[in-house]
Amino acid sequence: MSRLKYLFIAGLLRIVGWLSLAGAQRLGKSVGWLVWKLPTKSRQVTDINLDICFPELSGNERTALSKASLEQTGMTMLEVPLMWEWPVDKCLGLIQETEGLELIDESMASGEGLILLAPHLGNWELAGLFFSSRYKMAALYSPPNMPEFEDYMIRVRGRLGSELVRGDRRGLARLASILREGGVAGILPDQSPRGKGNAFAPFFGMEVKTMTLVSKLIQRTGANVLITYAERLPNAEGFRIVVRRTEPGLGDKDPVAATSAMNRSIEDCVRRIPEQYQWEYKRMRHRPPGEINPYKPDRTC
Repeated sequence: MSRLKYLFIAGLLRIVGWLSLAGAQRLGKSVGWLVWKLPTKSRQVTDINLDICFPELSGNERTALSKASLEQTGMTMLEVPLMWEWPVDKCLGLIQETEGLELIDESMASGEGLILLAPHLGNWELAGLFFSSRYKMAALYSPPNMPEFEDYMIRVRGRLGSELVRGDRRGLARLASILREGGVAGILPDQSPRGKGNAFAPFFGMEVKTMTLVSKLIQRTGANVLITYAERLPNAEGFRIVVRRTEPGLGDKDPVAATSAMNRSIEDCVRRIPEQYQWEYKRMRHRPPGEINPYKPDRTC
């Protein structure tokens, strides 16, 4: 059954991969609009997150942002097959503008490794492909439940030599090794972490469980850290790769101070293009003990 499921998904990805960028974005926007229009769980979670994170907006403004966000997320989901199925040169040809690449050059010139934080903003698959085309890079990932799909994912994401490492002890040791060699480590910093490597830090004003992995890697390797995203341009014009400095303090030995600095860095990027953030993810579900779970108000964490 697992093999049949994989063949179905792989076939679907290949079919979507035949679309143009404009076609994928039109279809993705329509799917996102439908998800927003219907009483879906994604719409519910998006609305809750926006109520928490943007209390300064009016109700109508948050409704408009909810609709735009789910449409943009639909575009991202339909763009992923393009990033995985298209030739690399065709994917990289979608990048029309860059901003802040000199920060990468400055960091790499020091001879120290570089941690690139890539939150779920814009098209993170394209951002990963872009940087792996330029640098010796490893990226942290969580394996899917389907072993056959994991093999496919590693193959397509590693087309330019990018190394994918699991988020276990062995994988983290490999990340540290690459950073000590002066390489680049890509990390998605806005996922709710598993295990003991976490601290509670504010994200848009709410205390949430946040990974301490980044601060530990900085302390162990002396690596620099920057944050990046691939911003979607309007009218299927392509993408802009943006690189920004992070807030000071990500390597602080105090885990709360370090994770707070990381969350502020993510917030700064998200506020620039909030509609392109993946708001339907339950980022606020793990809170300090005794606090209300915003997605299930009748329960405490």
